Amino acid sequence: MTRGGDPPWINNYVRTISNCMKYNFFYLTYIMQALIILTAVYSFHIGYYAGTFFGLVAVGLSLIPTLVHRKVHIVVPWEVTFLIALTLFLHIAGYSYHWYVDLYPYYDKVAHLVASITVALLGFLAVLIIMRVSNGLQFERWQIFFFIVIFTLAFGAIWEIWEFTLDTLAGAYLTKPLQHSNTDTMIDLITDFCGGLIIALLGTFYLKRKSATDWADLFLEPGFEEIAIRFRR
Repeated sequence: MTRGGDPPWINNYVRTISNCMKYNFFYLTYIMQALIILTAVYSFHIGYYAGTFFGLVAVGLSLIPTLVHRKVHIVVPWEVTFLIALTLFLHIAGYSYHWYVDLYPYYDKVAHLVASITVALLGFLAVLIIMRVSNGLQFERWQIFFFIVIFTLAFGAIWEIWEFTLDTLAGAYLTKPLQHSNTDTMIDLITDFCGGLIIALLGTFYLKRKSATDWADLFLEPGFEEIAIRFRR
């Protein structure tokens, strides 16, 4: 961060260093994507073809932020792209390497916490951008707080339904049951709540320092304005 009285060359230097660091950190996402691909290959090698299939799906999902950047001109922060890739890797690797079994229940809860934080961040970014492009839709900080928590819990509930469905229809092809008991499911949901609560508290705290529009502008490129105009119509 620079002060208003600093010479222009200092401001330019700091901005250049900041951009270099931002793009260098994106390599963390690429590393996680490479690990997902390696896990998919390993799953194929050991004959766990469901792991290969879901690994390839995970790679595709991890590329969505790149597509969003190219098509919609929204720059997803490297922290979010990394968390998306990390979340996908934790779930794929947990089955392929049997970490869900060998490190149960701690690995499962860590994976849930990381996933819930990721979902909460995506919900927070979505609210910022929606408020930025809409003409009259604005939320108070407390409304954003509750939206993030409820959004994260809703996603967690959908995930639990997905796990129940897989256990019922394809349990014989999994390395372990996805749901061990009602207690396990409730702890997963409580973990999801904690992840959403963390981001809700941090998000509303940062909104004290800068408006939602100002935060959203950090993630939007010039080409986004044309898309926003069509959205308002």
